[in-house]
Amino acid sequence: MPKYVIQRNIPDIGAASEEDLREAATKSNTVLAQMQAEHKNIQWDHSYVTGDKTFCVYISENEDLIYEHSERSGFPANVVTKVNTVIDPTTAEG
Repeated sequence: MPKYVIQRNIPDIGAASEEDLREAATKSNTVLAQMQAEHKNIQWDHSYVTGDKTFCVYISENEDLIYEHSERSGFPANVVTKVNTVIDPTTAEG
């Protein structure tokens, strides 16, 4: 399945407490579970939290499901980018 990076513009998210982040993750997981129960292929891999943004990595059948999750969870999906290839330091060894 395709992988996507989602930029979410969320003011001051970098200053969020551990509890606030836990609640956000729980909300996201709840919506994902509902969507998966509806046989929608979407999963959250991980996220990076910066000052005013999060960058979330999702695996999803299509981009529309990313936007559906955003709408249902209340978390913005300001920029959604499909990942073509992943490279890392070992790519140089090929």
